[in-house]
Amino acid sequence: MSNLHYPQFCALARAAEIIGERWTLLIIRELLLGPRRFGDLLDHLDGMSPTLLTARLNALIDCNVVRRTVLPRPANAPVYELTEIGREVQPAIRELIRWGGRFLFPQVAGDTFEPDWVLLGLDAIARRTPVPDINIGLVVTHGKKSAGFTVAGSDSGTAIRKGIADCKGTLEAPFDAVLQIVGMRVPLQDAIAARRATVSGSLAAVRKLPLLFDLADRPRISPVAG
Repeated sequence: MSNLHYPQFCALARAAEIIGERWTLLIIRELLLGPRRFGDLLDHLDGMSPTLLTARLNALIDCNVVRRTVLPRPANAPVYELTEIGREVQPAIRELIRWGGRFLFPQVAGDTFEPDWVLLGLDAIARRTPVPDINIGLVVTHGKKSAGFTVAGSDSGTAIRKGIADCKGTLEAPFDAVLQIVGMRVPLQDAIAARRATVSGSLAAVRKLPLLFDLADRPRISPVAG
């Protein structure tokens, strides 16, 4: 169990005891993206020691937030994944990401970044109301790393999926440029002209990408265009 204890009979205090320890929220972030091997978690939690990761995972297992399991063949590898109780924290994580986005910039030198994390960030700013019925591909780059997503609009709102499938057009750009385009801080054509973004397929389809998010309504989440 966690060593953190608040001597208060309060549900928020209990939640903070479970997820308020240093690194715990970031472990949950990783597991919201899918089951992870211990080594994969360690690779994405730069600065965390194996001993501390083991302790945090064991505390989450004791609370029935995380469980150990084994991937089916041919992988046949031991992994950690969220339980149903653990996945129920996702709406709270979504709101924390929305709130934390206000403080995302300026970037801090030396901070690491994984393109896979963008899925949760995009989900946090996705519209939950009817949007254009369209699939748009998005490839987020960071150095030699990249991650591809399908941004799918419908009457139910916007959904984000791993991988690119059945997309009329695809935008490829680093994350800060994606935020500038989606937040309508920089016109798509200007980002392309500045070689900050490329588009394959339908340019008209990719121009609709900001309509699938509410970032343009939130003036402090996006970096200043420059």
